[in-house]
Amino acid sequence: MYQSTISASSIISEFKNYMQKCGGVYSDWYVGVAANARDRLFNDHNVDEKNGQWIYEDCGSDSAARQVEKHFLNLGCQGGTGGGDHTTKFAYAYKIKGYTRE
Repeated sequence: MYQSTISASSIISEFKNYMQKCGGVYSDWYVGVAANARDRLFNDHNVDEKNGQWIYEDCGSDSAARQVEKHFLNLGCQGGTGGGDHTTKFAYAYKIKGYTRE
């Protein structure tokens, strides 16, 4: 089984730094978990890959990905819990725009 060398707390810090750099408040961001973060971001949520503000990270396990997701939902990010299954090991975030699908 693959184990990530990056901890959930490190990913949380990475996401926080990115969000602060891009600006806005937490409610301007959507956070979720996925088995395939790129497909979820660019197809399902319609995020602009070239010009949008987005980030994702392989958390190594679904429980670590859900820990990251829950942290940001508690801070006021858009999204919800309960998606995915045991293969859902990516956490992702994007800044909500008029063209994104939440």
